[in-house]
Amino acid sequence: MELHMHSHHYVRRLPDWSAAAVSGVVAGALLLLMELFWSTMMSDGHPWGMTRIIAAIVMGQDVLQTSMFSIGTTAAALIIHFALGAILGVVLAMIIAPFQLDSSLGLSLLVGAVFGIVVYLFNFYVMTRAFPWFIELRGWHTVLSHVIFGMAIGFCYWKLESRDVSH
Repeated sequence: MELHMHSHHYVRRLPDWSAAAVSGVVAGALLLLMELFWSTMMSDGHPWGMTRIIAAIVMGQDVLQTSMFSIGTTAAALIIHFALGAILGVVLAMIIAPFQLDSSLGLSLLVGAVFGIVVYLFNFYVMTRAFPWFIELRGWHTVLSHVIFGMAIGFCYWKLESRDVSH
């Protein structure tokens, strides 16, 4: 009996772009639900606070001054959130595909979890220089949400991608 080891060295292989973008959007939806849950159930906040924090990235800090519902603010937050999710899905796929890190579900989940931690660190420790209102979201629940976000991208990409390596 011959034992075949799956090598994870670099190969010239492009990601499945559509699977990557869809995976990021799906994971972004899951992250948004987790954020809404944490903000309303765990921290006695209101659900529109998170949309305002996200929308302030492009709309400016003025949207943080009120807690009332606004369709424009909510639409901006959703567009930003899902666009970033799709972009991050593509970024993770650009890491997974050439190193064949999609050889098993477990490996895809592990890579996704590590990616989620990196995204958390970048968002809440680097990007807070430009968007300081994100500092208040630092904490274990946000780390956990981002780990799950990364794992969701890894899972969805593993499930949805075309396994044709002749790209």
